[in-house]
Amino acid sequence: MINTSALRDKPTLTGKHVRLVPLGPEHTDAYFAAGLDEEIRRLTGTHHHLTYDEAREWCRGRPRSPDRLDLAITAPHDGRYLGELSLYSVAPENESAGYRIALSALEFTGQGLGREATRMVLEYAFEHVGLHRVWLYVYAFNMRAIAVYRSCGFSVEGRLRDSLLWEGRRHDALLMAVLRNGYRRT
Repeated sequence: MINTSALRDKPTLTGKHVRLVPLGPEHTDAYFAAGLDEEIRRLTGTHHHLTYDEAREWCRGRPRSPDRLDLAITAPHDGRYLGELSLYSVAPENESAGYRIALSALEFTGQGLGREATRMVLEYAFEHVGLHRVWLYVYAFNMRAIAVYRSCGFSVEGRLRDSLLWEGRRHDALLMAVLRNGYRRT
């Protein structure tokens, strides 16, 4: 049985290079701006252009969401917004959840920030929430993300053929997952 209070009581998790804090209204401007970055939108397969009001409502509702965990990725020294991540589609009866992460700009990639944030949230998911399995989807062209997920213990479980149509080209998505006994803390 999972600990649902670990989802309701939004944690703050601090690592060496990132701090994960509950996503809230104070992140609206940065969250909205990240959605304007065309390369970030391509990497996440995001077709919908979020309006500022939609971003504000999303950020405002995150702290009250009892069945998922939405955290902002911030710099530990100054609180600068670096991106966000979520544990969602939590299935208590199966002790599993989906995971997604998006850094807010390409300037934050290649520094190990996503890897550190992913490892921190996996530790929380397995050790505090009590999950057995965490899964995600990643587009097959996003080799950097795939390498990060593999380094955290994720394995490819399947392929969703032609699942993304982006600028006239079709792309596959990979289903990846990690089990409690397979995740890598360091």
